Amino acid sequence: MTKKIKIFADTAFLDEIKFLEKKNYINGFTTNPSLMRKAGAKNYKDYCKKILEYSKNKPASFEIFSDNQNQAINEALEIASWGQNLYVKIPIINTKGKSNLNIIKFLSNKKINLNITAVFNYSQVKLIANALNPKTKNIISIFAGRIADTGRDPSKLIKKSVKLVKKKKIEILWASTRELFNIVEAASIGCHIITVGPEILKKYKLFNYSLLKLCKDTVVQFKMDAKKSKFSII
Repeated sequence: MTKKIKIFADTAFLDEIKFLEKKNYINGFTTNPSLMRKAGAKNYKDYCKKILEYSKNKPASFEIFSDNQNQAINEALEIASWGQNLYVKIPIINTKGKSNLNIIKFLSNKKINLNITAVFNYSQVKLIANALNPKTKNIISIFAGRIADTGRDPSKLIKKSVKLVKKKKIEILWASTRELFNIVEAASIGCHIITVGPEILKKYKLFNYSLLKLCKDTVVQFKMDAKKSKFSII
C-alpha cells in the first residue's frame, strides 16, 4: 500500500477482539446488531461494555436501532455514556425509509462522536457533512462492498466524498469489505478508514507475498486434497 489507511476490525466475537486489539495494524473496531447476534450476545448493553473492555484504547462503534426518533436519541445518548473512546452509529435512514438527519443534527450538536452508517450515495454524504458539528470527530460509512455487489464502482463515490470532507473533522470509511485488495483500493484513493472482517484479516499476511510461491502453494494444496480423498484417475 502506498498510502496509510486506518483498519477497523468488523466483528463482535470477544476472542477475536481480544486477539486483534494487540495487532498494530488494527486501529479500531466496528460492529452491528447482526454481528452481535451471530456472536451470541443476549444483552446488547452488557455485551457492548464487554467489547469496550477488550478494545481498550482503540475506538469502537455501536449502533442504535429504533425507528422512533425520541427513542433513537435516547439510545444514542445511552451509548455515548458508556465511554469516551467510542462512536455512536446512526443509520442515514430508518427501516421505514425515513431520514435520520434530524437525529444526526441533534446528537452532533450535543458534541457526540457519530458514525453515520449505511450510506450509499453522494447526496446522502453531502447532507450528512452539512449536518455534522464541525467541532466533533465523525465518520461517514459508505457501504462500498454492497454497492459493488450491484455492479457499480464504489471507488468513485469514496473519492468524491473524501474530497468533500477534506477540510472537515470527518473521516470516510469504506464498509462491507469483500476482499483484501479493497484495502489497497481504498488507500489509493485517500479513504481514511476501511472496516474489515476477521476472515479477510486472516489473509493480511499475504500482502506482497511471492506470486511464484503462491502458485506452488496452490498446486501443492490441490495435490494434497486429492491424496487425502484417495482420488485416482487411472
